[in-house]
Amino acid sequence: MNLNIKLDPRAAAILGALIADSASLGLHWLYDSERIAQIEKTKGLTFLQPDANDYTGVSGYFAHGGKTMGDASGYGELCLLMLRHFAQHGEFDRIAYQTEYRDYLGPGGAYVGYVDSPTCQTLQALLALKPEEFPEYSGADDDQFAALATIPVVVATHAGSQQALMTQIERVVRLTNHNDTAVAAAQYAGCVLFNILHGKSIVEALVGALPSAGEKLALLVEESLQTCILNSAAIAQRFGTACHVLEGVPVIAHIVRYAPDYRTAIEENIRIGGDSCGRAIMLGAIMAAHAVQQDQPFASIPLEWTARYRNLVVAADACGVIRL
Repeated sequence: MNLNIKLDPRAAAILGALIADSASLGLHWLYDSERIAQIEKTKGLTFLQPDANDYTGVSGYFAHGGKTMGDASGYGELCLLMLRHFAQHGEFDRIAYQTEYRDYLGPGGAYVGYVDSPTCQTLQALLALKPEEFPEYSGADDDQFAALATIPVVVATHAGSQQALMTQIERVVRLTNHNDTAVAAAQYAGCVLFNILHGKSIVEALVGALPSAGEKLALLVEESLQTCILNSAAIAQRFGTACHVLEGVPVIAHIVRYAPDYRTAIEENIRIGGDSCGRAIMLGAIMAAHAVQQDQPFASIPLEWTARYRNLVVAADACGVIRL
């Protein structure tokens, strides 16, 4: 029996991001598609217990030895941190968010797990300062996927114009990724989700957001949309599967354009390997929001996946406070 849940589109975007990240954790940063195919035959693809043996002898980096099935990657943790920030403050408060970021991810904080380069550099910038001294842009000059981790929450809680949203996205991204490429990628992905939440079709959303992407990324995204069929393996081979947004955003756009539903999109994303969790955040947000917005419950988040996400209660309570 195929069970899916129906949510408000904005809540679907946030939960779609968080659940997609968690579903992808077990094979995150495994770059060998043949090994992934072998694992799929015996254990499946989603909500796997991270296992160092899966990475033995092939290209990959095993980063989640301390994690349990249903946990979040560092990206999912950032997304949830931003969600809890909005639930607590009702709006974005830069200094409060930087303080919460430092306290949660820094020494002595509750976060336990892999810390990537932009996060390390951001923490180094914040740890030496008092909150009132925090710079407006505290992020690293880095274009990795941490830049997109909070965007579903930023978009889903935004009530103003698209132009105001682009300004807000830049402000948020430069707190962790003070990099023009990272900002352009986040603005493009955020604009796609914004378009979806305002009733646009997938094609309208993807194409209509291109002016926000910057010239380099826009050309790559346009190329990724030209296959006319879902061919994520070929697209991944063409653009790459590592942590950089110029590799991952065209892959996200391709899967969004051609995948028929949320489940298929997330599974395809895992199959191609690499930084699957990094791509999953925006991929899951867009696919889940679109399914609800277009009244396609069969295409939305599978109920059994929702139940496996270990931070579901925390996320649901925060969404309830914000009243998405």
